[in-house]
Amino acid sequence: MTIAPASALRRLYFVRFGFAIVWALVMFTTAKHIGPLAATLLVLYPLFDAAAAVVDARTSRGSGGSSSGNGSGTPKLLYANIAISLLAASALAFADASGIPAVLRVWGIWAIVAGLIQLIVGVTRRTMGGQWPMIVSGGISVLAGGSFIATASGHDPALTSAIGYAVPGAVFFLISAVRLGRTTAAADEA
Repeated sequence: MTIAPASALRRLYFVRFGFAIVWALVMFTTAKHIGPLAATLLVLYPLFDAAAAVVDARTSRGSGGSSSGNGSGTPKLLYANIAISLLAASALAFADASGIPAVLRVWGIWAIVAGLIQLIVGVTRRTMGGQWPMIVSGGISVLAGGSFIATASGHDPALTSAIGYAVPGAVFFLISAVRLGRTTAAADEA
């Protein structure tokens, strides 16, 4: 196992945790309707996801793929996540003008596809350590995406479900970061 990729991934997970918590807190203040702040935040979240995937892909590519426990297909999956997240951000920019149901449908589709990618990446990285929370989070993301799509057709859909998506995701990133820290520390002692 190479420590540098695990250490870089750990830092990235801490940043993702912090971003998601701050995003959720700010989004909570404006979740009743889609105003300029909510619209910006809704587009910003998948853009940040794309940027994080760029950092992750660079780390994975630079570490030699499977030698670090990343799996040889991980960078390709991360590139797919970048494309999906950029597409979601663009679609959300248009959906914002159509209302909360449209936003929830786009958010749901993005959550399903990004969750599948996260789950597969977590499985390919499981030998690195700290990936079980990412695997669980990916699975939950798929289920949550289906829920967003169903909620969009319900009575009085709300953006608060998007907040409910960000907070558990943040917690899973925090848990993974902590677990990767233990893996890195154990490797340093060996």
